[in-house]
Amino acid sequence: MELAGRKIVLGITGGIAAYKACELARRLREQGAEVQAVMTASARQFVGAASLQALTGRPVFDDLWDARVPDGMAHIALSRDADAIVVAPASANFLAKLAHGLCDDLLSTLVLARRREQCQLLVAPAMNVEMWEQAATQRNVVQLLLDGVQVLGPAQGDQACGETGAGRMLEPDEIVADLIAAFQPKILRGRRVLITAGPTFEAIDPVRGITNRSSGKMGYALARAAHEAGAVVTLVSGPTGLAAPHGVARIDVDGAAQMHEQVLAQADTADVFIAVAAVADWRAAEPSTTKIKKQPGTQPAPLPLATNPDILASVAALPAPPLCVGFAAESERLVENARAKLAAKGVTMIIANQVEAALGADAVELVLVDASTTRTLPMAPKLKQARRIVAAIAQRLDTRMESTQ
Repeated sequence: MELAGRKIVLGITGGIAAYKACELARRLREQGAEVQAVMTASARQFVGAASLQALTGRPVFDDLWDARVPDGMAHIALSRDADAIVVAPASANFLAKLAHGLCDDLLSTLVLARRREQCQLLVAPAMNVEMWEQAATQRNVVQLLLDGVQVLGPAQGDQACGETGAGRMLEPDEIVADLIAAFQPKILRGRRVLITAGPTFEAIDPVRGITNRSSGKMGYALARAAHEAGAVVTLVSGPTGLAAPHGVARIDVDGAAQMHEQVLAQADTADVFIAVAAVADWRAAEPSTTKIKKQPGTQPAPLPLATNPDILASVAALPAPPLCVGFAAESERLVENARAKLAAKGVTMIIANQVEAALGADAVELVLVDASTTRTLPMAPKLKQARRIVAAIAQRLDTRMESTQ
């Protein structure tokens, strides 16, 4: 219920993507939001008001002169207590009106009448690729961005007209994720954050390998939280069944050597490196190129092991390293082992957890350990913990900047 208590005006303009507004309304309510739908006349050609009323539980407004509003000022009444206005889809015509301050119907008028310090404005463009790429549309988008409007997408892909390219409206889940992010403080705005997540898989032969039970959930939650905080996030992920968080660039790898290579390729431009992945300490020294067959009555051949590179220590040892944060999954002496790892790796902070309770779990208790303090983060969902960690990292980044000035 990430949007519990939030009041959202959902604006719908004309376009085939208007049918997705019904699903978006449902998703917003699932997250706890109060949703008020406002349609343009063109939108009613694509989706019915009855559907949106059923999904939002509220009458739909589409008339600037609606008699249901006692003082006849629907544009004021509907905008004053809203936390955000989300226009999805936003047509080329609507973007043009918005960029030039024009208002000739209820939706454009209430957008112009909103209190900007209280009510955020997000638009999800949807139009034909040629319309999107026209110089006039691009000028309007630039102006909207300068005015503080958040432009979500558009996506690339096949379009209802049969053409392919930019102009598809983002999917409802992506818009919801962007709206949730809009309410998070932008404490990492402009920063570049590099994160590893998931297990690694070290091949023994084409079928078998050395791995572990890491689900990747904590790393993916941190990637989402850092993106919500305004950072540009790159996620280097071992094999998981998780989808990349919306807005996060993911690089898929298998083994520790691949992860090491990809991380070092990105580390020079990162402001923060968070090593969450459960990297295998060892790999098969000489993986078999063919499946190893068991022979009845014989013992398996010895499996010589080689040590994998230490990714976190490698990044921390760079001439100008990013702020480095590591994780320690321990089965005993949690703080003692975390502090030893902190010193051995030469990093800013270690996040420690009890391995038995953390692997695969959706909620976890964590301990933040740095050179002088220990702080327990009580049991909470991993996304909430990730936001707490991001806040702690932002504080240390600020301190780091102050110390270099």
